[in-house]
Amino acid sequence: MPAYAYPLLIKQLLLTPLANATEQEIVYRDKSRYDYRTLRERIGRLGSSLGVMPGQTVAVMDWDSHRYLECFFAIPMLGAVLQTVNVRLSPEQIVYTLNHARADVLLVHEDFLPLLESFSAQLETVQRFVLLSDAEFPDCPAPFATDYETLLAGGDPDHEFPDFDENTRATTFYTTGTTGHPKGVYFSHRQLVLHTLAAAAAFGTAPVQGRFGRSDVYMPITPMFHVHAWGFPYIATMLGVKQVYPGRYQPDVLLQLIRHEGVTFSHCVPTLLHMLLSAAQTAEVTLHGWKVVIGGSALPKGLAQAALDLGADVYAGYGLSETCPILSLGLLEPGEAEDEDAALSRRIRAGRAIPLVDMRVVDDTVAELPHDGVSTGEVVVRAPWLTQGYLHDEAASATLWEGGYLHTGDIGNRDATGMLNVTDRLKDVIKCSGEWLSSLELESLISEHPAVSEVAVIGVPDEKWGERPRAMVVLKDGYEADAHALREPVNRRVDEGRLPRYARLMEIHFVAALPRTSVGKLDKKVMRQHAG
Repeated sequence: MPAYAYPLLIKQLLLTPLANATEQEIVYRDKSRYDYRTLRERIGRLGSSLGVMPGQTVAVMDWDSHRYLECFFAIPMLGAVLQTVNVRLSPEQIVYTLNHARADVLLVHEDFLPLLESFSAQLETVQRFVLLSDAEFPDCPAPFATDYETLLAGGDPDHEFPDFDENTRATTFYTTGTTGHPKGVYFSHRQLVLHTLAAAAAFGTAPVQGRFGRSDVYMPITPMFHVHAWGFPYIATMLGVKQVYPGRYQPDVLLQLIRHEGVTFSHCVPTLLHMLLSAAQTAEVTLHGWKVVIGGSALPKGLAQAALDLGADVYAGYGLSETCPILSLGLLEPGEAEDEDAALSRRIRAGRAIPLVDMRVVDDTVAELPHDGVSTGEVVVRAPWLTQGYLHDEAASATLWEGGYLHTGDIGNRDATGMLNVTDRLKDVIKCSGEWLSSLELESLISEHPAVSEVAVIGVPDEKWGERPRAMVVLKDGYEADAHALREPVNRRVDEGRLPRYARLMEIHFVAALPRTSVGKLDKKVMRQHAG
């Protein structure tokens, strides 16, 4: 008989926790608490009762929950495709993604029933609906065939999932761009397993701070519909750690779970970190022992310092929806933590590439630039888990992979230690009289002022200069607008020769709030559209 080929399938991630951590807990708010043995039983029940064939697509609309975790495993383990639906898109965009992905089954939380009602008649391929609810005996309105718990009750807890080709598509979700419809990215079993292994190696070998290991307690604060919650549910499950799922994000609930469940590791975008820090300050609680990776957009220096002041071990990670997503981490190396200001500057950078990532900064000819911390170009990457293209879109896929590297659309530089510093998005860089200004650098400088709650910098048209920078600033309660004070650190950097002189042209507008995307990032596209 031939040797077992051992395909890299998502089901293999369950082997270690089921052997070594069967009693470890998986918690959903104050609603549910069970162990890994029960997790495997519920995965078996779901897989045996869904009634889908290999290659079919099962779409999920839920908050972060134990149910979603079960779907992360059971659906791909059938050879089917899990579509994680971004519930914060417009109804028209959600319909587009479901039809474009050709979803066959749709699992919907009861909170989204009004949303579903608004577009259900436009669905082209969905044949079956399953209701998700926290209620013990929920009512199932049309068109739902059953509810989730009733479905599981009729399933086989010992269902055996088959082996198949590790290159089988496992997941798909949609990322929004600056124009046109959302684009579908997709990942195979092999890609997700390799991403899990490489990320676990990177976090588990962190030498100074930020380590994620078997003794941690994990809670996502990035939606599970967004890039698999950055892949962490797979990492946490493979490691067999305690997992806490918070449902809909509410600052008081998140803080309560962090304290009462002993959460030590999370990840989120800067917007959510800002929200949590404000809630923690109001409640007069500290965040000692909480490690949190910030991604999705740049981590401003002022926000990072505020988190450190409350005891959180905060640092940046870097990646895209197209990259599964983790490419690099802003972890400190031995000796880099000694100078606090220098360490803070390194924590907020995109960081060093994790294992198996070939990351380069290149010029217009795709020639690699020196690692001198100055030479700036586009960041391009290769790794075994990057999406192979956009679903049903050959032209966009070819552009994404032009020259054999995935083009991130970010610009930055690398220093001699390999540390990547992303200075801007290509679409967000400000071109002033032919010279580039980094909106991210300006934002980070302004964020350090104690009056600033949030800030975004965009380029606005200017007849003389082409573009000029405009900072839109949300002040903290109790502070008055003082544009001169906010200009001072920027002008000082210009005088020192560390910023181009065109930074002096910056306008400062004080606003009540900043627009955001469906995943909580600052929406500079909308800001530019409304910039008169």
